[in-house]
Amino acid sequence: MAKDTLTVEELAAKIFAASGGMDNVETVNHCMTRVRMTVRDHDQVDQQGLKDIPGVMGVVNDEQLQVIIGPGKVNKVANAMVAQAGVDLGQEIPQSHLSGKDALNAKAAEMKAAQKAKQKQSPIKSLLKDISNIFVPMIPAFVGAGLVAGIASVMTNMITAGTIDGDTWNYYVMILNILKNGMFAYLAIFTGVNAAQVFKANPTLGGVIGSVILLSGMNPDAPIQNLFTGEALVANQGGILGVIFAVWLLAKLESVLHKVIPEAIDIIVTPTLCLLIIGLAEIFLIMPLAGVISDSLVGSINWVLSVGGAFSGFVLGAAFLPMVMFGLHQILTPIHIQMIEATGSTQLLPILAMAGAGQVGAALALWVRLRKDKELTEMIKGALPVGILGIGEPLIYGVTLPLGRPFITACIGGGIGGAVIGAISNVGATAIGPSGMALIPLIANGRWLGYIFGLLAGYAGGFVATYFFGIPKDRLAAVQAVDTSADAPKETTTEQSTNETPKQSTTATLYAVANGQTKSLAESGDPVFSQKMMGDGYFVLPEDGAIYAPVSGTVTTVFPTKHAIGFKTTSGLEILLHMGVDTVELKGAPFEVMVEVGQEVTPATQVAQVDLEQLAQHQKASEMLVMVTNMDAVSAVDMLKTGHTKAGEAVFNVK
Repeated sequence: MAKDTLTVEELAAKIFAASGGMDNVETVNHCMTRVRMTVRDHDQVDQQGLKDIPGVMGVVNDEQLQVIIGPGKVNKVANAMVAQAGVDLGQEIPQSHLSGKDALNAKAAEMKAAQKAKQKQSPIKSLLKDISNIFVPMIPAFVGAGLVAGIASVMTNMITAGTIDGDTWNYYVMILNILKNGMFAYLAIFTGVNAAQVFKANPTLGGVIGSVILLSGMNPDAPIQNLFTGEALVANQGGILGVIFAVWLLAKLESVLHKVIPEAIDIIVTPTLCLLIIGLAEIFLIMPLAGVISDSLVGSINWVLSVGGAFSGFVLGAAFLPMVMFGLHQILTPIHIQMIEATGSTQLLPILAMAGAGQVGAALALWVRLRKDKELTEMIKGALPVGILGIGEPLIYGVTLPLGRPFITACIGGGIGGAVIGAISNVGATAIGPSGMALIPLIANGRWLGYIFGLLAGYAGGFVATYFFGIPKDRLAAVQAVDTSADAPKETTTEQSTNETPKQSTTATLYAVANGQTKSLAESGDPVFSQKMMGDGYFVLPEDGAIYAPVSGTVTTVFPTKHAIGFKTTSGLEILLHMGVDTVELKGAPFEVMVEVGQEVTPATQVAQVDLEQLAQHQKASEMLVMVTNMDAVSAVDMLKTGHTKAGEAVFNVK
């Protein structure tokens, strides 16, 4: 049987079986090259059976049972194994005769929280990642409800404009709106539930905290007063970000209470205190604070409107999306109504509609620049149609906001569209309704062509600003790495077909990655490497922590625990730099990686800084191992030099 005939799932199942069964495996994890298992009884492991499994390159049965799979595939196999066990990587697998589901879930939550706490991320990146995790599960509902809402909006606007008969179509519009409101009327609740799952709070409590901003139980005749202004609170003040902040506070409080409240009364006391404390803070602090900001913006908006022209159009078009996120757009409704009563149309609404056009343009730019990013492009495909119809939530929360930069450049695009509308002037809408293309039937006095010019300017502005300034570097680097790896084989194929002769052999030179002692791979203290299960190569015992690239090429992989980096040369040679032995257990602590995926490197490029003292403290060998992992493409290797070498000195040839 060929080595690659098993699927990942079949390979995972066979590894479990040869390891003594799933009951004998306590935990599953992986590093750059091997699946690492903690087993309960090593005598039950069929070591030869593991070696005979197609796709297994070697086995080490030591303190851990290590099954060598190789880079690129090992993570898939490990993930398939934990999926079959119903746990996460590193999480204990319960034996079948035990019933510890609740304890297992609690332990999983604790481990995930601990792992998340150890990750070194900037607050902004962490916030954007959390926002993405909250809203990505809602994208399908956004898209479905958004399309329904877009159709209902177009029909409503056509009824208002007199294009179609209201007596005939109002009933159908009502049905569509009921379907649409199932998502958008209760968005705060869905956000609360998902935010609670992200922040490790109780999801139902998160939903309740989200629903608080709807003020559903408030008596309109005796409303709750804003503590800062004395005026009535308005539903949805604080917006979605207010809900996220409140649920974050909920998670913190709930975690503390679970620790201090006795277990016997925890289920009663903790949720009650959480709801009272966080709910009251939301009503009397978070929402009123947003209300104060709203009131302070009224004067600013009126001043901007008084200036008029392209300036006011740009400011309002660029600022509208952030206002929506904080729930501050509610302050504009009275201004719209006043304008319609005074002049027959609101010239503010077409300008604000340009914010959605900027989002559409930004999404198109992301699609063009990152078209190889399948996950992102699939989201964009679903969100674009509803964005064009004026439903912007899928693009905001699923695409541009989680990526950071594109949200800013999308706002700039909205400002450009708003500036065009402001410069044209006298472009108004006869009623308050959705934006995008759906607003065209409501444009007053036949000025719809000016509105379309504004939309096109918003699309173009968002596209250009994002294309040149808004593409996230990490996403672009990942796509470039895919392009690089995809192009090399094509060039070889073309050369062979054109010349119609066997491919000429080439020799690639590999270099010492540090100042120190260079040795043959056979001298490594790790049997996986010394037996060359992963490929041939060498290693350097470094004198200092500066580690350089072993070859000229492209960085293809940086392992999450930072202890391993993959490279690929233009000729297709795949090289693995593995820093230290068994250093995956250190979770990246001794390593500072100085390159990123997609980056071009040479032997003069420092790729990492290693804390050698920390390796010694943890009793980890400091071998900086370099291996050729695609040995099937290699006909011969030659060790050029051993002993003391300097970084960048040629030590190994590959033919």
